[in-house]
Amino acid sequence: MVIGLTGNIGSGKSTISQLMAELGAVVLSADKIGHEALQPYTETWQEVINTFGQEILKAGGEVDRQKLGEIVFNDAKALAKLNQIMHPRMYRIAEERIKELRQRGIRVIVLEAPLLIEAGWLPLVEQVWVTVAGEATVLQRLRQRNGLSKAQALARLHSQLPPEEKIKYADVVINTDVPLSKVEAQVKELWERLTSKMSERKPCQK
Repeated sequence: MVIGLTGNIGSGKSTISQLMAELGAVVLSADKIGHEALQPYTETWQEVINTFGQEILKAGGEVDRQKLGEIVFNDAKALAKLNQIMHPRMYRIAEERIKELRQRGIRVIVLEAPLLIEAGWLPLVEQVWVTVAGEATVLQRLRQRNGLSKAQALARLHSQLPPEEKIKYADVVINTDVPLSKVEAQVKELWERLTSKMSERKPCQK
């Protein structure tokens, strides 16, 4: 079973994926896949530099994601260009990882991807889980966790599909705007329901 875990920035995806990992799932992070795809001197890296210029580089050649973020989260066309470069390559890496994990017999894979829907990654997953939280909570989390100003946080939020649109694709919606104990209880219940259903599946007859 491959679960696509999505939701806007600051909505609690990392908390849910951590809880799922503790219960036995293997988590694939789109953010980490993006880091991998953007390693210095790769074809993807070169294309990003050609598009956005040398000024987004750190001294060692690594892309300064904060500088790149300042460009793309304030310019819809720039963000679209970056996504056109990154998403197809990231999709191929995610597809390969999922295939490897399935071959190893992993029962539950969680693909944590903020842009699961926008990037067209739905064919990779069997269920979509969407995390949601109130805007005030999200802004507070982004200030505390990422050190973003309110304007920076809102720019990132508004660059993503609104939560109510993501919910249209959801098999499961998890509200993280509650005490952690309630989130934990909800995830545990979902896990038990999921694994119970998987145990009932009959082997495919060939």
